[in-house]
Amino acid sequence: GSPDFIKNRFPDVKLIQHDTNYGYAEGYNRAIPFIDEELLCLLNSDVQVTENWLAPITEEFSKEDKLSIAQPKILDLQRPDYFEYAGASGGFLDKYAFPYCRGRIFDTIEKDKGQYGDVKDIMWASGACFFVRKKVFEELGGFDRNFFAHMEEIDLCWRAFNQGHVIKALPMSKVYHLGGGTLNYNSSRKVYLNFRNSLYTLYKNAPGNLFSIFLVRLFLDKFAAFYFLLKFQPKNCLAVIRAYFSFIGHLSTLKTQRKSISQRKKYYKVKSIVWTYYLRNIKEFRCL
Repeated sequence: GSPDFIKNRFPDVKLIQHDTNYGYAEGYNRAIPFIDEELLCLLNSDVQVTENWLAPITEEFSKEDKLSIAQPKILDLQRPDYFEYAGASGGFLDKYAFPYCRGRIFDTIEKDKGQYGDVKDIMWASGACFFVRKKVFEELGGFDRNFFAHMEEIDLCWRAFNQGHVIKALPMSKVYHLGGGTLNYNSSRKVYLNFRNSLYTLYKNAPGNLFSIFLVRLFLDKFAAFYFLLKFQPKNCLAVIRAYFSFIGHLSTLKTQRKSISQRKKYYKVKSIVWTYYLRNIKEFRCL
C-alpha cells in the first residue's frame, strides 16, 4: 500500500516503482538515474532525522571538493544515548574485511559521550544514511547488483578508497536509526548475506596475497559457524556454509571484477579485529 499512500498524501513526490524487489543495491542503481542532483542522500526508511541535519553535511561537501562520500553520526532510535550498530560514527575494516565502527565493535555498542565528535577520514560510510556525489557514484559503476543487500556500501566505499576518493564521518550532523527493519539481526538470511558479501568485497578489493588472507578468513569463519552451533543456531551455521558455496560459484565473475580495479591501497589499521576484541579484550574503538 505504500505507493498508493505516497500518491494520495504526497502527490508532489516523484515516485519510482520497480517491477520487482531488486534489493538495496540494484534498487538504488535503477532509481538514481531519475534524480537530477549533484549530491545524493540514500536514507533508510527507519531513520529519524533531526532539525537542520542537512546543513553541516552540504556545507562540508561544498567546501571540500575531494570529499566524495560521507555519513552523519548514527544513534540508536530506541536508546538515543547510544551509537547504532549500522555505522555509528564511521566505519573501518580489518585485514580480513571484518567491519567495525567508531562506537561499535561487533556487538559492543558504546554510549555517545562525545568521544567521536570530530570529523574523521573513514574507510566506509553506512548505507543507513549515505551521502555520495552523483558523479562519483556513476564513475564507480554504482553498487554491485550481485550483493542484493548488506555490505554493498562497503564495497562501493572500498572501490572509491582505492581510487583516492575521500570518505568522512561528519558527526556534527546526527540521525537516529531503528535498525533490523528489513531483516532482524538474528535472521539467517542476514547472516548469509553478510558473510557472502564480505567475501565478495574482500576478493574484489584487497591488495596483496589473497591466498594467505583467505586462509585466515576461512579459519575465522569456520570458528563462527561452530559458534552458531554452540548457540543452537543451526540455520546461521548453514548460512555461513552457503555463503562459501555462493562465493566459489561466483569466482569467475569476481575475478573479472578484480581485474578491472587498476590500483589498490593498504586499507586497514588493525590487522585482526577478531583477535583484538576476543583475545586482547579491547571492546572500544578509542582503545585500539
